[in-house]
Amino acid sequence: MRPIRTRLTAPLLTLTTLITAPNMTAGGIQQAAASPYRNSSGFALRGGATLAPPRILDLVSDPAALSQVVEDQDGSERREDTTAEVTYEVQAEVLFAKDSARLSSSARSRITAIAREINQQQPSEVRVFGFTDNLGSSAHGGVLSTQRAHAVQAVLADGLPSTVSFTTRGFGERHPIASNTAEAGRRENRRVEISFQPTGR
Repeated sequence: MRPIRTRLTAPLLTLTTLITAPNMTAGGIQQAAASPYRNSSGFALRGGATLAPPRILDLVSDPAALSQVVEDQDGSERREDTTAEVTYEVQAEVLFAKDSARLSSSARSRITAIAREINQQQPSEVRVFGFTDNLGSSAHGGVLSTQRAHAVQAVLADGLPSTVSFTTRGFGERHPIASNTAEAGRRENRRVEISFQPTGR
């Protein structure tokens, strides 16, 4: 997986404002309000504008507030790291032929590489969930997504210590992450997610 772009979901601009705003004196705020523009080292406020009271972000009570996402160029694989867990999301087309739960040799190599990455973080449990789009019957989607999740879990188990336990489920068309009205969205929904909580987090 090539890291193409990285983003932080907690806006850095907000954090900068929170750090800077409490250090401004009341006189500084009045000066900003009295002048249409400040110099380049201060805030630029229109006449009559005032700053809102400073707020403190509580990232401790919201462990998912800060996350880092890395995905490949076409978006078929992505990895998300939050303060709580790590999730790998791989589109089904990367792993399986249409309507199949048989892994290709390249898919096995990719999952083995993910297992090596997981092993470095020494989790005690790994969750493997399969998903499909809404084409075909719901029952068929449930069976196929379960078979695909188990196929991925089997390869992961070969590359991880026997002490690691697995939770493996197929959700079929439930829990879509995109609209099923177009093929682009259905492609995103056909996926396998591998997630775990690293030791020490």
